[in-house]
Amino acid sequence: MAKVHVLHGPNLDLLGEREPETYGHQSLDSIDQELVALGRNLGLVVETLQSNHEGQLVDAVHEAARSADALLINAAGYTHTSVAIRDAVAAARARIAVLEVHLSIPEAREVFRQVSLLAGVVDGRIEGLGSLSYGLALRAASELLRARGVLRDQ
Repeated sequence: MAKVHVLHGPNLDLLGEREPETYGHQSLDSIDQELVALGRNLGLVVETLQSNHEGQLVDAVHEAARSADALLINAAGYTHTSVAIRDAVAAARARIAVLEVHLSIPEAREVFRQVSLLAGVVDGRIEGLGSLSYGLALRAASELLRARGVLRDQ
C-alpha cells in the first residue's frame, strides 16, 4: 500500500479552540481520524504528526522522503518564515508528491501571511476550505500517485 505522511505545523494542536471563526471547530485529532479512514478507502496508509518545532518538522519531511510516497504539509506559521522547511520540502519533492494544505486562504489574511515559501516547491496547494482542505489534498495525492503508477486501482 502507498503511504502518505501528513504534517501539521505550529499551533494546529489547538484546532477547535483557537480562532474557530478562522480555523473551524473541528479538532486536529478528529481531522487525523478522518484522514486515516479516508486513506484506507483510497488504498493509502496515512501517518500524521503535529509539531510546534521547526527542526522536528524538517526531520519529519526528511523521513517522509525516505519512507512515504506522498506528503501533505500544513506548515502553518512556518509557511511564511521557514527557509529550512522550504528546502526540506524541495528536496523531498524530488522523490515524492508534496501538497501544501491550509484551512484558511493565507493570501486573504494579514500581509505577513500572504507569501508562502513553500508554494514554489510543491506539486499543488489546497486552501480555504477548512478541514475539507485536508481530505481534498489526500484525494489529490491519491490521484497523483495513481498517475505516477505508485497506486493501483483496488
